[in-house]
Amino acid sequence: MFEALVTLCLLGAPDTCRDALLPGAEAASLAACEAKLPGLTVPQGDWRAGAPFCAPRGAVLAFEEVVPGVFVHLGAIAEPDRENRGDVANIVFVVGTEVVAVIDSGSARWMGEATWRAVREVTELPVRYVVLTHMHPDHVFGASVFENAEVVGHKALARALADRAVNYAESLEGLIGPAFIGTVAPQVDVAVGEPTEIDLGQVLLRLTPWPRAHTGTDLTVQVGDLVIAGDMVFDRHSPALDGSVLGWLTALDALEGHGTQVVPGHGGPVLEMGAALSPMRRYLELLRDDTRAAVAAGERLGEAVEHIAQGEAGRWALFEAYNKRNATVAFTELEWE
Repeated sequence: MFEALVTLCLLGAPDTCRDALLPGAEAASLAACEAKLPGLTVPQGDWRAGAPFCAPRGAVLAFEEVVPGVFVHLGAIAEPDRENRGDVANIVFVVGTEVVAVIDSGSARWMGEATWRAVREVTELPVRYVVLTHMHPDHVFGASVFENAEVVGHKALARALADRAVNYAESLEGLIGPAFIGTVAPQVDVAVGEPTEIDLGQVLLRLTPWPRAHTGTDLTVQVGDLVIAGDMVFDRHSPALDGSVLGWLTALDALEGHGTQVVPGHGGPVLEMGAALSPMRRYLELLRDDTRAAVAAGERLGEAVEHIAQGEAGRWALFEAYNKRNATVAFTELEWE
């Protein structure tokens, strides 16, 4: 199998380049691929693009079919770096009888490309939807690969990305290096403000937007009894609070009634709902209670974050990278109760 690529080189560092996939020109022969090159769209940005060319199919992201028609890629439990190239969050695609939906898209364009190849190994059906579960960059920056798909997100997602995309991109580019070349922030086409259904053809996705919880942009996707939760649920990876600790706890109680199994945003790939939510509640309740105690004791933020939720240390990977941030967000919320 052959596919179309284009070499993208940074304007400020012309020897720093990456071959980017141009989806839609896949063909069994080199000649058939090359016949499709004239109509392809080359990604635009702070790079110089060469002429499109055809080559054998590149790297495919590994996915596991966890229930019929639902495929999950397991991201590393790690911070983004040059070794993992930002592959640190779970990605899902769901195949119906008519179209495909991709749910979250990774930290960079290359992950969207590798997901496209994985979809094409399963089906030739069009990718019609890319659903983004929230605003964090490790979940959204691969979306632009799917140029003929509608990008679907929480009603607050477009504004949140507009406010943060430049900073997110600068941070990721520094962390993962040349793997970020060709990446642009997604544009949200469909804003979800109330429970919504998407029909993929005999497979129904139920989308639920949540009040402020993990972030202010959380959206979950249910397929039968399986909930694709994004970062509303973490497994092994330390939870990351960028919204409301009280809202998150309330949302977890409601989420438990949505399905019997869950795909978390990190970890998994599939857990029983009750088993997944129990450690989440334990951590968030301790975060809440320790924060309230610190506020009641008149502690300053700087001293409080040193001990808030330390009883959970050792239970979560990357705890030291996230807990003080979580404590800061919780303190800022709860000091005004």
